[in-house]
Amino acid sequence: MQITPVKRALISVSDKAGIADFAKQLHQLNIEIISTGGTSQALREAGIPHRQVDALTGLPAMLDGRVKTLHPKVHGGILGRRDDHATEASQHGIEWIDLVVVNFYPFADAVKSLEMPWEEVVEYIDIGGPTMVRAAAKNFAWVGVVTDPADYESVMADLRTHAGLTGSLKTRLAGKAFGLTSRYDAMINDYFLRKENNLHECPEEMTLRLTKSTELRYGENPHQKACAYQLTHHRSGILSAKQHQGKPLSYNNILDSEAAYTCVNEFSAPSCVIVKHANPCGVASAATINDAYQRAYEADAVSAFGGIVALNRPCTLEIATAIANIFMEVVLAPAYTPEALAEFAKKPNLRVLEMPQHAMDAWEFKYINGGFLRQEKDQHLVAANDLKFVTKVKCNNEDVDAMLFAWRVIKHIKSNGILIAKNNMTVGIGAGQVSRIDSVDIAVRKAGAHTQNAILASDAFFPFRDGIDRLANTGIRAIIQPGGSVRDDEVIAACDEYGIAMAFTGKRCFRH
Repeated sequence: MQITPVKRALISVSDKAGIADFAKQLHQLNIEIISTGGTSQALREAGIPHRQVDALTGLPAMLDGRVKTLHPKVHGGILGRRDDHATEASQHGIEWIDLVVVNFYPFADAVKSLEMPWEEVVEYIDIGGPTMVRAAAKNFAWVGVVTDPADYESVMADLRTHAGLTGSLKTRLAGKAFGLTSRYDAMINDYFLRKENNLHECPEEMTLRLTKSTELRYGENPHQKACAYQLTHHRSGILSAKQHQGKPLSYNNILDSEAAYTCVNEFSAPSCVIVKHANPCGVASAATINDAYQRAYEADAVSAFGGIVALNRPCTLEIATAIANIFMEVVLAPAYTPEALAEFAKKPNLRVLEMPQHAMDAWEFKYINGGFLRQEKDQHLVAANDLKFVTKVKCNNEDVDAMLFAWRVIKHIKSNGILIAKNNMTVGIGAGQVSRIDSVDIAVRKAGAHTQNAILASDAFFPFRDGIDRLANTGIRAIIQPGGSVRDDEVIAACDEYGIAMAFTGKRCFRH
Protein backbone atom coordinates (compact mmCIF):
# COMPACT_ATOMS: atom_id res chain seq x y z
CA MET A 1 0.00 0.00 0.00
CA GLN A 2 1.40 3.35 -1.07
CA ILE A 3 2.06 6.34 1.14
CA THR A 4 -0.74 8.84 0.68
CA PRO A 5 -0.01 12.53 1.15
CA VAL A 6 -2.00 14.40 3.79
CA LYS A 7 -3.11 17.83 2.69
CA ARG A 8 -6.37 18.21 4.57
CA ALA A 9 -7.52 16.99 8.00
CA LEU A 10 -10.93 16.99 9.66
CA ILE A 11 -10.84 17.24 13.45
CA SER A 12 -13.89 16.69 15.68
CA VAL A 13 -13.14 15.31 19.15
CA SER A 14 -14.94 15.01 22.45
CA ASP A 15 -11.74 14.11 24.30
CA LYS A 16 -9.61 17.18 23.62
CA ALA A 17 -6.49 15.96 25.40
CA GLY A 18 -3.48 17.00 23.32
CA ILE A 19 -5.59 18.18 20.39
CA ALA A 20 -4.37 21.78 20.34
CA ASP A 21 -0.72 20.73 20.16
CA PHE A 22 -1.50 18.10 17.52
CA ALA A 23 -3.43 20.58 15.39
CA LYS A 24 -0.65 23.15 15.77
CA GLN A 25 1.84 20.64 14.36
CA LEU A 26 -0.50 19.85 11.47
CA HIS A 27 -0.74 23.55 10.67
CA GLN A 28 3.05 23.89 10.76
CA LEU A 29 3.19 21.18 8.07
CA ASN A 30 0.81 23.25 5.91
CA ILE A 31 -2.04 20.78 6.37
CA GLU A 32 -5.44 22.47 6.12
CA ILE A 33 -7.68 21.83 9.10
CA ILE A 34 -11.47 21.56 9.08
CA SER A 35 -13.24 21.45 12.42
CA THR A 36 -16.63 21.47 14.13
CA GLY A 37 -18.40 22.87 17.18
CA GLY A 38 -16.53 22.62 20.45
CA THR A 39 -13.34 21.46 18.75
CA SER A 40 -13.39 24.52 16.52
CA GLN A 41 -13.72 26.70 19.61
CA ALA A 42 -10.77 24.97 21.27
CA LEU A 43 -8.62 25.49 18.17
CA ARG A 44 -9.72 29.09 17.94
CA GLU A 45 -8.75 29.71 21.57
CA ALA A 46 -5.36 28.14 20.82
CA GLY A 47 -4.89 30.46 17.85
CA ILE A 48 -4.78 27.66 15.26
CA PRO A 49 -6.11 28.62 11.81
CA HIS A 50 -8.85 26.29 10.51
CA ARG A 51 -12.01 26.18 8.46
CA GLN A 52 -15.34 25.32 10.04
CA VAL A 53 -17.25 22.42 8.54
CA ASP A 54 -20.23 24.60 7.55
CA ALA A 55 -17.90 26.52 5.23
CA LEU A 56 -17.21 23.19 3.52
CA THR A 57 -20.82 21.99 3.31
CA GLY A 58 -22.51 25.34 2.80
CA LEU A 59 -25.00 24.42 5.52
CA PRO A 60 -25.05 25.38 9.21
CA ALA A 61 -25.29 22.88 12.01
CA MET A 62 -28.97 22.10 12.44
CA LEU A 63 -31.50 20.16 14.55
CA ASP A 64 -29.80 21.14 17.81
CA GLY A 65 -26.43 20.11 16.41
CA ARG A 66 -27.54 16.59 15.49
CA VAL A 67 -26.66 17.25 11.85
CA LYS A 68 -23.28 18.83 11.14
CA THR A 69 -21.08 16.41 9.24
CA LEU A 70 -23.74 14.19 7.62
CA HIS A 71 -23.20 15.68 4.18
CA PRO A 72 -21.86 14.41 0.80
CA LYS A 73 -19.05 16.96 0.82
CA VAL A 74 -17.79 15.49 4.09
CA HIS A 75 -18.35 11.81 3.40
CA GLY A 76 -17.50 12.09 -0.27
CA GLY A 77 -14.21 13.69 0.72
CA ILE A 78 -13.51 10.78 3.09
CA LEU A 79 -14.86 7.83 1.08
CA GLY A 80 -13.71 8.69 -2.41
CA ARG A 81 -10.98 6.63 -4.09
CA ARG A 82 -8.43 9.13 -5.27
CA ASP A 83 -7.92 7.43 -8.64
CA ASP A 84 -11.34 6.12 -9.72
CA HIS A 85 -13.45 8.91 -8.25
CA ALA A 86 -11.33 12.00 -8.96
CA THR A 87 -13.38 13.21 -11.92
CA GLU A 88 -16.73 12.72 -10.18
CA ALA A 89 -15.48 14.43 -7.04
CA SER A 90 -14.38 17.44 -9.09
CA GLN A 91 -17.79 17.66 -10.79
CA HIS A 92 -19.52 17.90 -7.39
CA GLY A 93 -17.00 20.18 -5.72
CA ILE A 94 -15.81 17.49 -3.29
CA GLU A 95 -12.44 18.15 -1.66
CA TRP A 96 -10.43 15.15 -0.44
CA ILE A 97 -10.10 14.74 3.32
CA ASP A 98 -6.93 12.78 3.98
CA LEU A 99 -6.91 12.57 7.75
CA VAL A 100 -9.91 12.12 10.09
CA VAL A 101 -9.29 12.80 13.79
CA VAL A 102 -12.43 11.90 15.72
CA ASN A 103 -13.47 10.48 19.08
CA PHE A 104 -16.98 10.13 20.46
CA TYR A 105 -19.37 11.62 22.99
CA PRO A 106 -18.69 10.12 26.45
CA PHE A 107 -21.67 7.76 26.50
CA ALA A 108 -20.09 5.53 29.16
CA ASP A 109 -19.86 8.41 31.63
CA ALA A 110 -23.51 9.31 31.03
CA VAL A 111 -24.84 5.83 31.79
CA LYS A 112 -22.77 4.72 34.78
CA SER A 113 -26.14 4.39 36.47
CA LEU A 114 -29.64 4.19 35.05
CA GLU A 115 -30.76 7.35 36.83
CA MET A 116 -30.38 9.76 33.89
CA PRO A 117 -33.65 10.09 31.90
CA TRP A 118 -33.48 8.34 28.56
CA GLU A 119 -34.27 11.64 26.81
CA GLU A 120 -30.92 12.95 28.06
CA VAL A 121 -29.07 9.69 27.49
CA VAL A 122 -29.85 9.58 23.78
CA GLU A 123 -28.15 12.93 23.30
CA TYR A 124 -24.88 11.22 24.28
CA ILE A 125 -25.24 8.74 21.41
CA ASP A 126 -22.79 9.99 18.78
CA ILE A 127 -23.95 9.61 15.17
CA GLY A 128 -21.71 11.83 13.05
CA GLY A 129 -18.49 10.73 14.76
CA PRO A 130 -18.88 6.96 14.28
CA THR A 131 -20.11 7.52 10.74
CA MET A 132 -16.99 9.50 9.79
CA VAL A 133 -14.72 7.01 11.57
CA ARG A 134 -16.25 4.03 9.78
CA ALA A 135 -16.02 5.83 6.44
CA ALA A 136 -12.35 6.69 6.96
CA ALA A 137 -11.52 3.21 8.21
CA LYS A 138 -13.20 1.63 5.18
CA ASN A 139 -11.16 3.86 2.88
CA PHE A 140 -7.91 3.30 4.82
CA ALA A 141 -5.98 2.82 1.58
CA TRP A 142 -6.30 6.59 1.09
CA VAL A 143 -7.33 8.05 4.48
CA GLY A 144 -5.82 7.96 7.93
CA VAL A 145 -8.21 7.75 10.88
CA VAL A 146 -7.13 8.69 14.41
CA THR A 147 -9.47 7.84 17.30
CA ASP A 148 -7.01 7.79 20.21
CA PRO A 149 -4.85 10.72 21.42
CA ALA A 150 -2.14 8.14 22.15
CA ASP A 151 -1.64 7.81 18.37
CA TYR A 152 -0.96 11.50 17.70
CA GLU A 153 2.78 11.04 18.09
CA SER A 154 3.10 8.13 15.65
CA VAL A 155 0.97 10.01 13.09
CA MET A 156 3.19 13.08 13.36
CA ALA A 157 6.31 10.92 12.98
CA ASP A 158 5.00 9.60 9.63
CA LEU A 159 3.93 13.05 8.47
CA ARG A 160 7.31 14.59 9.24
CA THR A 161 9.18 11.79 7.50
CA HIS A 162 6.93 11.11 4.51
CA ALA A 163 4.50 14.06 4.31
CA GLY A 164 1.88 11.32 4.45
CA LEU A 165 0.96 8.08 6.20
CA THR A 166 2.49 4.68 5.56
CA GLY A 167 0.34 1.70 4.71
CA SER A 168 1.22 -0.12 7.93
CA LEU A 169 0.14 2.83 10.10
CA LYS A 170 -3.10 3.36 8.17
CA THR A 171 -3.92 -0.34 8.51
CA ARG A 172 -3.30 -0.34 12.26
CA LEU A 173 -5.32 2.84 12.77
CA ALA A 174 -8.24 1.47 10.71
CA GLY A 175 -8.36 -1.72 12.76
CA LYS A 176 -8.31 0.30 15.95
CA ALA A 177 -11.11 2.51 14.63
CA PHE A 178 -13.40 -0.43 13.87
CA GLY A 179 -12.65 -1.78 17.33
CA LEU A 180 -13.79 1.55 18.80
CA THR A 181 -17.05 1.69 16.83
CA SER A 182 -17.77 -1.93 17.75
CA ARG A 183 -17.25 -1.25 21.46
CA TYR A 184 -19.26 1.95 21.29
CA ASP A 185 -22.28 0.24 19.72
CA ALA A 186 -22.00 -2.63 22.20
CA MET A 187 -21.97 -0.13 25.07
CA ILE A 188 -25.21 1.41 23.78
CA ASN A 189 -26.71 -2.04 23.36
CA ASP A 190 -25.73 -2.84 26.94
CA TYR A 191 -27.51 0.27 28.18
CA PHE A 192 -30.78 -0.73 26.53
CA LEU A 193 -30.50 -4.28 27.87
CA ARG A 194 -30.01 -2.91 31.38
CA LYS A 195 -32.80 -0.39 30.88
CA GLU A 196 -35.20 -3.18 29.99
CA ASN A 197 -33.82 -5.50 32.71
CA ASN A 198 -32.87 -7.94 29.98
CA LEU A 199 -29.55 -8.64 31.65
CA HIS A 200 -31.58 -11.07 33.74
CA GLU A 201 -32.36 -13.09 30.65
CA CYS A 202 -30.18 -15.04 28.23
CA PRO A 203 -30.22 -13.06 24.94
CA GLU A 204 -29.61 -14.81 21.64
CA GLU A 205 -26.39 -12.85 21.11
CA MET A 206 -24.00 -11.15 23.53
CA THR A 207 -21.10 -8.78 23.06
CA LEU A 208 -18.49 -8.62 25.81
CA ARG A 209 -16.39 -5.46 25.81
CA LEU A 210 -13.09 -6.00 27.55
CA THR A 211 -10.20 -3.63 28.17
CA LYS A 212 -6.78 -4.89 29.20
CA SER A 213 -6.23 -3.98 32.82
CA THR A 214 -2.69 -5.21 33.29
CA GLU A 215 -0.02 -7.53 31.98
CA LEU A 216 0.60 -10.18 34.61
CA ARG A 217 4.03 -11.66 35.37
CA TYR A 218 2.63 -15.11 34.63
CA GLY A 219 -0.50 -17.22 35.04
CA GLU A 220 -1.23 -19.99 37.50
CA ASN A 221 2.31 -21.24 36.95
CA PRO A 222 5.48 -19.39 35.91
CA HIS A 223 5.58 -20.99 32.45
CA GLN A 224 2.11 -19.63 31.54
CA LYS A 225 1.65 -16.16 30.05
CA ALA A 226 -1.26 -14.14 31.42
CA CYS A 227 -2.96 -10.75 31.52
CA ALA A 228 -6.09 -9.34 33.14
CA TYR A 229 -9.02 -7.83 31.26
CA GLN A 230 -11.83 -5.76 32.73
CA LEU A 231 -15.34 -5.34 31.42
CA THR A 232 -15.16 -1.89 29.87
CA HIS A 233 -18.26 -0.47 31.54
CA HIS A 234 -17.33 -1.80 35.01
CA ARG A 235 -15.51 0.27 37.56
CA SER A 236 -15.88 -2.14 40.46
CA GLY A 237 -14.35 -5.41 41.54
CA ILE A 238 -10.80 -6.54 42.25
CA LEU A 239 -9.35 -4.92 39.12
CA SER A 240 -10.67 -1.51 40.24
CA ALA A 241 -9.50 -1.75 43.83
CA LYS A 242 -7.24 0.97 45.20
CA GLN A 243 -3.87 -0.60 45.94
CA HIS A 244 -2.13 1.22 48.76
CA GLN A 245 1.10 -0.76 48.60
CA GLY A 246 2.71 -4.04 47.65
CA LYS A 247 3.78 -5.90 44.56
CA PRO A 248 1.42 -6.07 41.58
CA LEU A 249 -1.34 -8.62 41.92
CA SER A 250 -0.59 -11.99 40.39
CA TYR A 251 -3.02 -14.20 38.48
CA ASN A 252 -3.58 -16.35 41.57
CA ASN A 253 -3.84 -13.28 43.83
CA ILE A 254 -6.69 -11.99 41.70
CA LEU A 255 -8.61 -15.27 41.79
CA ASP A 256 -8.09 -15.73 45.53
CA SER A 257 -8.99 -12.11 46.27
CA GLU A 258 -12.20 -12.46 44.28
CA ALA A 259 -13.10 -15.58 46.27
CA ALA A 260 -12.41 -13.85 49.59
CA TYR A 261 -14.25 -10.66 48.70
CA THR A 262 -17.31 -12.52 47.39
CA CYS A 263 -17.55 -14.62 50.54
CA VAL A 264 -17.13 -11.76 53.03
CA ASN A 265 -19.90 -9.86 51.23
CA GLU A 266 -22.33 -12.55 52.42
CA PHE A 267 -22.23 -11.07 55.93
CA SER A 268 -23.68 -7.93 57.47
CA ALA A 269 -22.11 -8.47 60.93
CA PRO A 270 -18.38 -7.68 61.32
CA SER A 271 -16.73 -10.59 59.50
CA CYS A 272 -13.40 -11.84 58.20
CA VAL A 273 -12.67 -14.40 55.50
CA ILE A 274 -9.25 -15.93 54.91
CA VAL A 275 -8.83 -17.73 51.59
CA LYS A 276 -6.20 -20.15 50.36
CA HIS A 277 -6.21 -21.59 46.85
CA ALA A 278 -9.66 -20.09 46.15
CA ASN A 279 -11.24 -21.84 49.18
CA PRO A 280 -12.08 -20.22 52.51
CA CYS A 281 -9.91 -21.75 55.23
CA GLY A 282 -11.10 -19.53 58.08
CA VAL A 283 -14.30 -17.50 58.39
CA ALA A 284 -15.75 -15.79 61.44
CA SER A 285 -18.32 -13.19 62.45
CA ALA A 286 -18.12 -11.36 65.77
CA ALA A 287 -19.20 -8.26 67.65
CA THR A 288 -16.07 -6.40 66.45
CA ILE A 289 -13.91 -6.71 63.36
CA ASN A 290 -10.84 -7.28 65.55
CA ASP A 291 -12.45 -10.36 67.09
CA ALA A 292 -13.70 -11.54 63.70
CA TYR A 293 -10.16 -11.44 62.28
CA GLN A 294 -8.61 -13.21 65.27
CA ARG A 295 -11.20 -15.99 65.22
CA ALA A 296 -10.94 -16.46 61.43
CA TYR A 297 -7.18 -16.77 61.72
CA GLU A 298 -7.37 -19.21 64.63
CA ALA A 299 -9.87 -21.34 62.69
CA ASP A 300 -6.94 -22.73 60.67
CA ALA A 301 -3.73 -20.83 61.32
CA VAL A 302 -1.65 -23.37 59.38
CA SER A 303 -3.66 -22.98 56.17
CA ALA A 304 -3.90 -19.21 56.61
CA PHE A 305 -0.15 -18.88 55.99
CA GLY A 306 0.33 -17.06 52.68
CA GLY A 307 -3.41 -16.47 52.34
CA ILE A 308 -5.78 -13.64 51.44
CA VAL A 309 -7.55 -11.72 54.22
CA ALA A 310 -10.86 -9.98 53.46
CA LEU A 311 -12.69 -7.76 55.97
CA ASN A 312 -16.11 -6.15 55.72
CA ARG A 313 -15.21 -3.37 58.13
CA PRO A 314 -12.30 -0.86 58.13
CA CYS A 315 -8.98 -2.46 59.01
CA THR A 316 -7.64 -1.39 62.42
CA LEU A 317 -4.11 -1.07 63.75
CA GLU A 318 -4.67 -4.18 65.87
CA ILE A 319 -5.46 -6.29 62.80
CA ALA A 320 -2.62 -4.71 60.81
CA THR A 321 -0.14 -5.52 63.58
CA ALA A 322 -1.31 -9.12 63.70
CA ILE A 323 -1.07 -9.55 59.93
CA ALA A 324 2.34 -7.84 59.77
CA ASN A 325 3.73 -10.49 62.14
CA ILE A 326 2.87 -13.38 59.79
CA PHE A 327 3.06 -13.98 56.04
CA MET A 328 -0.01 -12.99 54.05
CA GLU A 329 -0.25 -12.21 50.36
CA VAL A 330 -3.16 -9.75 50.19
CA VAL A 331 -5.39 -7.78 52.56
CA LEU A 332 -8.74 -6.40 51.38
CA ALA A 333 -10.93 -4.02 53.36
CA PRO A 334 -13.43 -1.22 52.65
CA ALA A 335 -11.09 1.24 54.40
CA TYR A 336 -7.97 1.47 56.59
CA THR A 337 -7.09 3.63 59.55
CA PRO A 338 -3.96 5.75 59.00
CA GLU A 339 -2.26 3.77 61.76
CA ALA A 340 -3.04 0.47 60.01
CA LEU A 341 -1.53 1.72 56.75
CA ALA A 342 1.58 2.88 58.61
CA GLU A 343 1.93 -0.57 60.16
CA PHE A 344 1.49 -2.31 56.80
CA ALA A 345 4.20 -0.07 55.32
CA LYS A 346 6.69 -2.11 57.34
CA LYS A 347 5.82 -5.05 55.03
CA PRO A 348 6.30 -3.40 51.62
CA ASN A 349 5.63 -6.59 49.63
CA LEU A 350 2.20 -7.11 51.21
CA ARG A 351 -0.56 -6.10 48.81
CA VAL A 352 -3.06 -3.84 50.57
CA LEU A 353 -6.30 -3.28 48.63
CA GLU A 354 -9.11 -0.89 49.45
CA MET A 355 -12.42 -2.19 48.16
CA PRO A 356 -15.69 -0.52 49.15
CA GLN A 357 -18.57 -2.96 49.34
CA HIS A 358 -20.82 -2.85 46.32
CA ALA A 359 -23.64 -4.80 44.74
CA MET A 360 -22.38 -8.01 43.19
CA ASP A 361 -22.90 -8.79 39.51
CA ALA A 362 -26.03 -10.82 38.85
CA TRP A 363 -24.32 -13.11 36.33
CA GLU A 364 -21.02 -14.92 36.03
CA PHE A 365 -19.15 -16.45 33.09
CA LYS A 366 -16.84 -19.40 32.69
CA TYR A 367 -14.76 -19.88 29.59
CA ILE A 368 -14.75 -23.23 27.82
CA ASN A 369 -13.02 -24.05 24.53
CA GLY A 370 -15.04 -22.34 21.85
CA GLY A 371 -17.48 -20.57 24.13
CA PHE A 372 -18.69 -19.36 27.50
CA LEU A 373 -21.08 -20.61 30.12
CA ARG A 374 -23.26 -17.93 31.67
CA GLN A 375 -25.25 -18.39 34.84
CA GLU A 376 -26.92 -16.39 37.55
CA LYS A 377 -24.71 -16.01 40.58
CA ASP A 378 -25.83 -18.03 43.57
CA GLN A 379 -27.13 -15.18 45.68
CA HIS A 380 -29.90 -17.21 47.27
CA LEU A 381 -30.06 -16.70 51.02
CA VAL A 382 -31.54 -19.41 53.22
CA ALA A 383 -33.65 -18.06 56.08
CA ALA A 384 -34.80 -19.84 59.23
CA ASN A 385 -38.30 -20.36 57.87
CA ASP A 386 -36.84 -22.05 54.76
CA LEU A 387 -35.45 -24.92 56.83
CA LYS A 388 -37.26 -28.25 57.01
CA PHE A 389 -36.42 -30.13 60.20
CA VAL A 390 -36.51 -33.86 59.46
CA THR A 391 -35.08 -35.64 62.53
CA LYS A 392 -36.51 -36.58 65.92
CA VAL A 393 -33.97 -34.30 67.57
CA LYS A 394 -34.95 -30.71 66.92
CA CYS A 395 -32.81 -27.60 66.73
CA ASN A 396 -32.93 -24.65 69.09
CA ASN A 397 -32.58 -21.04 67.97
CA GLU A 398 -28.82 -21.08 68.58
CA ASP A 399 -28.46 -24.11 66.33
CA VAL A 400 -30.48 -22.42 63.59
CA ASP A 401 -28.28 -19.30 63.72
CA ALA A 402 -25.18 -21.50 63.47
CA MET A 403 -26.68 -23.36 60.53
CA LEU A 404 -27.39 -20.15 58.65
CA PHE A 405 -23.83 -18.93 59.26
CA ALA A 406 -22.43 -22.23 57.99
CA TRP A 407 -24.65 -22.15 54.90
CA ARG A 408 -23.40 -18.70 53.91
CA VAL A 409 -19.84 -20.03 53.92
CA ILE A 410 -20.38 -23.47 52.35
CA LYS A 411 -21.63 -21.71 49.19
CA HIS A 412 -18.06 -20.52 48.63
CA ILE A 413 -16.25 -23.84 49.14
CA LYS A 414 -15.38 -25.97 46.14
CA SER A 415 -17.52 -29.09 45.74
CA ASN A 416 -17.70 -31.58 47.27
CA GLY A 417 -17.75 -29.29 50.29
CA ILE A 418 -18.21 -30.06 53.98
CA LEU A 419 -17.92 -27.39 56.66
CA ILE A 420 -17.97 -27.64 60.45
CA ALA A 421 -18.76 -24.42 62.35
CA LYS A 422 -19.20 -23.36 65.92
CA ASN A 423 -20.10 -20.01 67.47
CA ASN A 424 -20.10 -18.21 64.08
CA MET A 425 -16.65 -19.52 63.24
CA THR A 426 -15.46 -22.25 60.92
CA VAL A 427 -13.46 -24.97 62.66
CA GLY A 428 -13.06 -27.58 59.93
CA ILE A 429 -13.40 -27.49 56.13
CA GLY A 430 -13.17 -30.32 53.62
CA ALA A 431 -13.14 -28.93 50.10
CA GLY A 432 -12.97 -30.12 46.53
CA GLN A 433 -12.96 -33.87 47.09
CA VAL A 434 -14.37 -36.32 44.55
CA SER A 435 -16.04 -38.24 47.38
CA ARG A 436 -18.29 -36.56 49.93
CA ILE A 437 -17.18 -38.95 52.65
CA ASP A 438 -13.57 -37.86 52.05
CA SER A 439 -14.65 -34.24 52.58
CA VAL A 440 -16.33 -35.28 55.83
CA ASP A 441 -13.17 -37.01 57.03
CA ILE A 442 -11.01 -33.96 56.22
CA ALA A 443 -13.39 -31.53 57.93
CA VAL A 444 -13.60 -33.69 61.07
CA ARG A 445 -9.83 -34.10 61.22
CA LYS A 446 -9.34 -30.35 60.77
CA ALA A 447 -11.87 -29.55 63.49
CA GLY A 448 -10.32 -31.93 66.02
CA ALA A 449 -11.81 -31.45 69.48
CA HIS A 450 -13.90 -28.50 68.26
CA THR A 451 -16.56 -30.85 66.82
CA GLN A 452 -18.30 -31.01 70.19
CA ASN A 453 -21.70 -29.26 69.82
CA ALA A 454 -20.70 -27.97 66.37
CA ILE A 455 -22.78 -27.67 63.19
CA LEU A 456 -21.94 -29.49 59.95
CA ALA A 457 -22.96 -28.12 56.55
CA SER A 458 -22.91 -30.03 53.27
CA ASP A 459 -23.25 -28.29 49.89
CA ALA A 460 -25.26 -31.23 48.45
CA PHE A 461 -27.20 -34.17 49.82
CA PHE A 462 -25.60 -37.19 51.44
CA PRO A 463 -26.00 -40.02 48.91
CA PHE A 464 -25.45 -42.68 51.60
CA ARG A 465 -25.59 -42.86 55.37
CA ASP A 466 -21.83 -43.58 55.56
CA GLY A 467 -21.12 -39.85 55.80
CA ILE A 468 -23.31 -39.67 58.89
CA ASP A 469 -21.76 -42.83 60.35
CA ARG A 470 -18.41 -41.06 60.25
CA LEU A 471 -19.81 -38.50 62.69
CA ALA A 472 -20.59 -40.98 65.45
CA ASN A 473 -18.89 -39.95 68.70
CA THR A 474 -17.66 -36.64 67.24
CA GLY A 475 -20.18 -34.55 69.17
CA ILE A 476 -21.58 -32.92 66.02
CA ARG A 477 -24.88 -31.44 67.17
CA ALA A 478 -26.73 -30.72 63.94
CA ILE A 479 -26.45 -30.92 60.15
CA ILE A 480 -27.71 -28.57 57.44
CA GLN A 481 -27.89 -29.98 53.92
CA PRO A 482 -30.10 -29.66 50.83
CA GLY A 483 -31.79 -33.07 51.04
CA GLY A 484 -33.30 -34.67 47.96
CA SER A 485 -31.45 -38.01 47.88
CA VAL A 486 -33.33 -41.23 47.17
CA ARG A 487 -31.75 -42.43 50.43
CA ASP A 488 -32.82 -39.46 52.55
CA ASP A 489 -34.72 -41.82 54.84
CA GLU A 490 -31.54 -43.82 55.55
CA VAL A 491 -29.60 -40.63 56.26
CA ILE A 492 -32.33 -39.32 58.57
CA ALA A 493 -32.42 -42.66 60.39
CA ALA A 494 -28.64 -42.51 60.91
CA CYS A 495 -28.95 -39.02 62.42
CA ASP A 496 -31.70 -40.25 64.75
CA GLU A 497 -29.45 -43.14 65.86
CA TYR A 498 -26.68 -40.73 66.86
CA GLY A 499 -28.91 -38.03 68.29
CA ILE A 500 -27.98 -35.51 65.59
CA ALA A 501 -30.53 -32.94 64.46
CA MET A 502 -30.81 -32.27 60.72
CA ALA A 503 -32.48 -29.65 58.55
CA PHE A 504 -32.99 -29.58 54.79
CA THR A 505 -32.63 -26.34 52.82
CA GLY A 506 -34.17 -27.65 49.59
CA LYS A 507 -31.38 -25.82 47.75
CA ARG A 508 -28.04 -27.18 46.58
CA CYS A 509 -24.98 -24.90 46.44
CA PHE A 510 -22.37 -26.66 44.31
CA ARG A 511 -19.34 -24.57 43.40
CA HIS A 512 -17.11 -26.03 40.72
